[in-house]
This record gives sequence, structure tokens and C-alpha cells, in this order.
Amino acid sequence: MFKRSTYLVIGAALLVASCQTQQELVQGMQSEAQHVAQRRGMFEMGCQQATATVLSNEMIQPPVINPRWPPPQRAEYTVGVEGCGKKATYLVVCAVDGTGCFASGTQNVIR
Repeated sequence: MFKRSTYLVIGAALLVASCQTQQELVQGMQSEAQHVAQRRGMFEMGCQQATATVLSNEMIQPPVINPRWPPPQRAEYTVGVEGCGKKATYLVVCAVDGTGCFASGTQNVIR
């Protein structure tokens, strides 16, 4: 009996978690994406006072190649970093599964 009730609770939790919209997922990871870009900007600009602002965000829609093993979902953010008289933008990608975020590509310097 204990097993059955445990499975019901787990199933209900999964159902509730799957009801989260894509926009809610993107918003939930935004602060981590902002932090990753800020840290990279601080390093590349040599400026400990750099601040980051999210300029845009969206959920990346992966192509479904094999529905049996779908690709991981990812959110993409464009983050502006400013400090010490310098500005740059970074493209930050975060995995929905919670494995983290990374600032991809090169620094886009704004002059």
C-alpha cells in the first residue's frame, strides 16, 4: 500500500511540474543567466563594478529528430553588461533540466 501512495504522490508532483509554462521556465532561470554574464563581463572588462541587464529571452525550440529521445530544452538570453566605461553583450544559454548556464560565443563590444 505504501508503494502505491508513493507512486501517486510522485505522479501528481510530476503532473504539477509539467504544467509550468515555457515563459515561467525562462523567467525562473533569468537570474542565473544574468549572473553568468555579469561574471564573464567582470573578467573580460577587468571591472569588478560591472552590472548586467537581461535584454531579451526566449525558449529555444529544438528540432524533434526522434520523439522517443527528445533533445534537451534550453532558454537563451541576451544580457548587456556595463561597467568602468565599457559595454558588452553576451548570449547566455541555460538548460531547462537545471544543469546550469554558460555564456556562449565571443564578447560583443559596444563602442
